[in-house]
Amino acid sequence: MVNLYHHPFCPHSRFVRLVLGEYGADLNLIDEKVWERREDFLIMNPAGTTPVLVEPAGPPVPGAAIIAEYIDETRGLSAGDARLLPPDVETRVEVRRLAAWFNDKFFAEVSEPLVTERIYRRHMPADQGGGPPDTAAMRAARSNIRYHLAYIGWLMGARTWLAGDRLSYADLAAAAHLSVIDYLGDVPWEENEAAKIWYARVKSRPSFRPLLSDAVPGVAPSATYANLDF
Repeated sequence: MVNLYHHPFCPHSRFVRLVLGEYGADLNLIDEKVWERREDFLIMNPAGTTPVLVEPAGPPVPGAAIIAEYIDETRGLSAGDARLLPPDVETRVEVRRLAAWFNDKFFAEVSEPLVTERIYRRHMPADQGGGPPDTAAMRAARSNIRYHLAYIGWLMGARTWLAGDRLSYADLAAAAHLSVIDYLGDVPWEENEAAKIWYARVKSRPSFRPLLSDAVPGVAPSATYANLDF
């Protein structure tokens, strides 16, 4: 049993959930409100961020990038052709580059501000950062998503999947971040058909189904969120 401390709309947590889903792991999800800064959680991850993975026979593993490497080390070799971090060095570099693009750059420019302003702040007390959303930050994020979407479309013009011929961490990272924005209805899918088709392929995978059942109290999902043929 794998315990994952997460928030349902933390995109990094969603990335790890997709990875574990692809590998068929028996997963126990533990919701964590990071703004509460629980002492027991901070002991596991002093940075106070989700996700944190805990298995019975090992130490807490904090952070999406570290967890991804840990999962590859513990499960990747036995996955054969389904390995999400391919064995050849050149492709591994490209997978890591693109996973970092979405987990770092896309997060900073798009998913973090939108999730914080539209979801987290609704449930945070004022003394922990709650309050009205920052509309300027939201406008900037909605503008930034357009070039990221164009980049995905450009990659898919020459590849089967984002990093090459096989599904990889790159696809799951990108889809995880887009999924929270798609819930909010802030992805302009009509602007890039290639990106839309790629996302529909990832969203149709069995590992994605649990994400589509997540919901935010008081915030209805967009019409495209759970629609596999949108």
